[in-house]
Amino acid sequence: MPHVQEPKLISGNANMPLAKAIARRMSMHRGVQMGLVDARVERFNDGEIFVEVYENVRGEDMFILQSTSNPANDNLMELLIMADALRRSSAARVTAVLPYFGYARQDRRTKARTPITAKLVANMLVGTGIERVLTMDLHAAQIQGFFDIPVDNLYASPIFALDIKTAFKDRMGELMIVSPDVGGVARARELAKRINSPLAIVDKRREKPGEIAEMTVIGDVTGKTCLIVDDICDTAGTLCKAAEVLLSNGAKEVHSYITHGVLSGPAVERVTNSVMKSLVITDSIAATEAVKNAPNIRIVPTAPVFAQAILNIWNGTSVSSLFEAETLSPIYDGMYAAE
Repeated sequence: MPHVQEPKLISGNANMPLAKAIARRMSMHRGVQMGLVDARVERFNDGEIFVEVYENVRGEDMFILQSTSNPANDNLMELLIMADALRRSSAARVTAVLPYFGYARQDRRTKARTPITAKLVANMLVGTGIERVLTMDLHAAQIQGFFDIPVDNLYASPIFALDIKTAFKDRMGELMIVSPDVGGVARARELAKRINSPLAIVDKRREKPGEIAEMTVIGDVTGKTCLIVDDICDTAGTLCKAAEVLLSNGAKEVHSYITHGVLSGPAVERVTNSVMKSLVITDSIAATEAVKNAPNIRIVPTAPVFAQAILNIWNGTSVSSLFEAETLSPIYDGMYAAE
């Protein structure tokens, strides 16, 4: 009998809770029990990474679940070595599922003698034999062009829109979406359009890297509940400063919706002590204990949309259909109130 190709999931160590959640959601969607392929991803005493896949993957459609988050280099190498192991095991196709694509901030040369590391990482992934990439909220959409293979870039804004319509259902009329910089206006405008809210911008000027000299609010935020929208929150310095500036300009409250909660260094402490009422992030990066225990940080799940996207890629149906609320709402049924 001819072999029927099934989607199979394998995960590195970057974000095992999300990988297991995606497997559970795929089991629910298909009505067939799905788990992660049995494998070990370990290190020799000198730090070298070793991968061994215990199951037969010959002719299978393989999906590697691995964010290239902290420690970025280790997680990237795990991904590359897993891809090589699968190709040498005769997998039919290898798709990299990167909920968070690290090195994406290095997408251009900002000054002389600097690299474009996002392109370098793209070349490494393609060179390993990965045939497709599925990710979420790339730092810059043009990074898709760095790859010579198909790239499906999911968006967190439809999920955030569902969350906002539930969390702020009694005061939708007073919401204002805020972009924390000019470069993020397109992302903020997309969410503002989904919830039918006005848009403001915080314009920041730097005298030197790492120091913000001045912040100016473009738009009237007086009496508004402001929702700052961005793709990455690293040290949270800019985010907390923007919240203070918005309140000083008459905003009623400030909340933030950030896709990737990198939250390195003093970030969690800054957010906890900031004037922000809440910071909402996705689980694209595994949450630390500090993040889980922070009183004003909340995590929304991405497993439902990633599970459906993987199934759509596997069976050859549209991934972009997941950008629409009509398609996404049933996937998150039970988590958010029906519209």
